[in-house]
Amino acid sequence: MGELSHVSATGDVRMVDVGGKPLSRRRAVARATVRMVPATAQRLRELPKGDALATAQVAGIMAAKRTSELIPLCHPLPLSHVEVSLEIGTDGVEITATVETTAQTGVEMEALTAVSVAALTVYDMAKAVDKKMSVTDVALLEKTKEPA
Repeated sequence: MGELSHVSATGDVRMVDVGGKPLSRRRAVARATVRMVPATAQRLRELPKGDALATAQVAGIMAAKRTSELIPLCHPLPLSHVEVSLEIGTDGVEITATVETTAQTGVEMEALTAVSVAALTVYDMAKAVDKKMSVTDVALLEKTKEPA
């Protein structure tokens, strides 16, 4: 097991120094699921365009852009692409985020933040009708790096 990158040898927290690293194209894909009773999923499915899912999509994109403000030791990154998609199933909403940059560090935290905030937005908008909802399976699916 490696060392914790954000903790010094003396135990102090620190922002990782990426100044000496070359720029590279980086991409991360993350997923989260909001589980709910089928009746709640049906209600979400029946809403018109501009509904709760569109709100959650925009919230996820905004969250990716503000990750360094939310997670203290994350670097602010120039994001070149953020895509958040939401798909309603029979008993939940699956959320996927793809985030890209050309930078000296990866965008996995931005992708994870995007799906988390989008999931919380769905939860917030449907909590009045479904007290048993849960946000589950927040995970990084893919992380790539290639020369710039």
